Amino acid sequence: MSPLVPGKRRTLGRSVAAGVPLAALVALGVAPAATGAPTGSAAAEVTGSARLGDVPLGEFSNALLPGTVDDDRGVDLGGIGSDLYPAGRKGEFWTVTDRGPNGQIKVDGTKRRTFPVPGFDPAIAKIRVTGDQVKVLDAIPLTTKSGKPVTGLSNQEGRDEKPYSYDAESPLSYNPNGLDTEGIVRAADGSFWLVDEYGPSLVHVSADGRVLARHVPKGLDLKGADYPVVESLPSVLLHRKVNRGFEGLAQLPGGDLVLAVQSPLSLPDEDAGDASRTTRLLRFSPKSQAVTAEYAYRFDPVDVVDPGEDDPSELKISSVVAVGGDRLLVEERTDKAARLQEVRLTRGADILGGRWDDAGTSPSLEQLDDPAAKGVPVLAKRLVVDLDKVDGIPDKIEGIALAGRDTLALINDNDFGMTDGDGAFDADGRLVDSGVETKVTHVKLPKGAL
Repeated sequence: MSPLVPGKRRTLGRSVAAGVPLAALVALGVAPAATGAPTGSAAAEVTGSARLGDVPLGEFSNALLPGTVDDDRGVDLGGIGSDLYPAGRKGEFWTVTDRGPNGQIKVDGTKRRTFPVPGFDPAIAKIRVTGDQVKVLDAIPLTTKSGKPVTGLSNQEGRDEKPYSYDAESPLSYNPNGLDTEGIVRAADGSFWLVDEYGPSLVHVSADGRVLARHVPKGLDLKGADYPVVESLPSVLLHRKVNRGFEGLAQLPGGDLVLAVQSPLSLPDEDAGDASRTTRLLRFSPKSQAVTAEYAYRFDPVDVVDPGEDDPSELKISSVVAVGGDRLLVEERTDKAARLQEVRLTRGADILGGRWDDAGTSPSLEQLDDPAAKGVPVLAKRLVVDLDKVDGIPDKIEGIALAGRDTLALINDNDFGMTDGDGAFDADGRLVDSGVETKVTHVKLPKGAL
């Protein structure tokens, strides 16, 4: 584990002043149905909010792997809100960055994916929440078998977005080692499991950050990676939507993992995936190194999750949290709103290896307007909390962890202060910061909500 060596803080268009703890009461109840407003008079409230101060991204990265970042373009450390996992002591959590600062710029009518700091290496970070501050205690860079940075660059030409420089003018090289890391859990032996959006993949990482194995869909044929690549996941996952692979990851009491596909698969095509409300959860056994179950998960209508949104393609699962036995909290969200549903993983709901794992099945699972009516055992849901109705919740919550009895810790993804478009950087190539900060927010739920 490499210690973070913080340097002098600087301000790039956003304040690092101490925040004020928030508290609010809003209507909340627990409804047995999957949709509709919560009922009852119980209330959830924000009991605290803490902010991550400014740490120059180049300083952070070079303290872990010297020489990886020669110019951070004025970007500060961010993006650690991809997930949150308890680290043992009260107020301490493991988090993980995503692939690093990235955006989109239109050139001749086509969007290009930009990587302003291509040398950035995704990292696991241990944070402590104290009062209104989030402090990074330690950080672990993700490395290949030979100790090189994995980077966050796209893997495969023709499957992943072509990477470009910050101004979308110069193409960058693909990197088969690259990871767009999202969910994180820590195993009993001190190693970590992460999920990745590119493959999509499940990544086993040693306690010091070395990739031990990357589990990918059968048939992915990822060549040139400097770590073991294992084709152990169902091939139907090859049809994941671009930039919408695995995002949620939970660890059940017995050690099994649950992986959430962020959005419906593009089956048979992108239009079908964009219109669908059915995505998938997978259960993976670290002991057998195999997927042992698969479940159909049905989103609520997009205007139920987010009354201000009418595009179902904006629906995503960003976090799944084990809450005891075979129960999970599943976060359904858009960028502006989120609801937490409880599901129970039952044997009768397992669809692994059936017709819905055959990409040639027509209509596909994703095309069914009412999967349950067609005999698909869709997971039953219970609404626990509508975060859109709790004052003080930041946008784009991607990480959720249990932080005590009936208390949740939430972390948002601030996208490293990045925005899309050619206005993301000034004429000197320095970041025009969005002003969005990384925050950890604690929410107290009504007694018995979990």
